[in-house]
Amino acid sequence: MVWRSVAALAVGVLIAGAAHAQPLPDDFVYLRDLDPTIRQDIRYAGANNFVGRKLAGYDANECIVKRAVGEALVRVQRELAPQQLSLKMLDCYRPARASRDMVAWAQDGNETPAQRRYNPGFSKSELFRLGYIAENSGHSTGAAVDLTLVDLRAPKGPPFDPTRAYANCTAPEAQRAPEGSVDMGTSYDCSDAKAYTAAKSISPAQRRFRRILLGAMMRQGFVNFSKEWWHFSLPGMGRVAYDFPISRRPQ
Repeated sequence: MVWRSVAALAVGVLIAGAAHAQPLPDDFVYLRDLDPTIRQDIRYAGANNFVGRKLAGYDANECIVKRAVGEALVRVQRELAPQQLSLKMLDCYRPARASRDMVAWAQDGNETPAQRRYNPGFSKSELFRLGYIAENSGHSTGAAVDLTLVDLRAPKGPPFDPTRAYANCTAPEAQRAPEGSVDMGTSYDCSDAKAYTAAKSISPAQRRFRRILLGAMMRQGFVNFSKEWWHFSLPGMGRVAYDFPISRRPQ
């Protein structure tokens, strides 16, 4: 998620108008072009997320990042391969309009039980005040990513069912909405202390997977946001936020 504001983020948002396939801005790449083995489940391109619908600007299930970020992710993937693990991208570049969509959603005065699964301890109207949602996100610079791990030996789990009343994001894995990944102790985008990277209230196996992900990412220069085990950024990628839509990768 990391909807928090990035300090001193230049808000000279760069906009590209067309929603269909178009050349990416300089230094942006489709991760699939660098390493097609890295799995992708861009959650804001569908309904399996805290808002419960596609967010503005997510017109394709594609991970777009700055080239240096993508090349570092390829190196992480190579390190994980001998352990029969793969990265799974949950969010990459985020159009600035999507962050504004999140803010508007948090302030619209409506909240469904399905949405409450992601913030079980407080109402969604508190997300902005508590810093979980902000108008400016490091994702919009192309330098931040949300990701998890997949055990390549594990059987494929059930698909997400938008009509099912799943338990909240801190519940045991079998009761939560399916993630199609290893059990990290909480769902992705869980606004709860249990989602803090170093949380003590998780099992040894869950802690081990978090440490594997953290270690592999840090060795390639990524920095983790301590309140979200899934969020990492690569310093030095620039401070300009972009607003071009995520379009289908040209074939």
